[in-house]
Amino acid sequence: MPDITPFLWFDDQAEAAAQRYVAIFGGTVDFRAGGGVRFQILGREYIAFNGGPHFRLTPAFSMMVTVQTQAELDRYWDELLAGGGEQSRCGWLVDRFGLSWQIVPEGLGDMLASDDDEKSERAFQAMLGMVKLDIAALQRAFDGA
Repeated sequence: MPDITPFLWFDDQAEAAAQRYVAIFGGTVDFRAGGGVRFQILGREYIAFNGGPHFRLTPAFSMMVTVQTQAELDRYWDELLAGGGEQSRCGWLVDRFGLSWQIVPEGLGDMLASDDDEKSERAFQAMLGMVKLDIAALQRAFDGA
């Protein structure tokens, strides 16, 4: 059975990025070799590579973090923005290394995919108006409150 490992291309900050992600989510940095570093967060393996300025990370690839509480959402949001990240919208941000992240509550997918089109649309419209997602406000919109 083949294995699929995300391979992240950085200009020259692969090790710093790997160390930061491990500091935020827990995990290990396994080895450094050939301009890159292999690391694990939350049981998944990644390779970060110092490939130079030829290619850049884009929002076409993002890391989605699913959380259960607003406190978790706020914590990851703040930690990933620390040191020069940029907020986007709808729960997206770009960290200081250029990697895009989505920090989303566990129930958002169910709200957006609800069989009740009105509820789904209200949650979707509420999300569109947010930068960092507010779980209670999304739920209120979904419920029509």
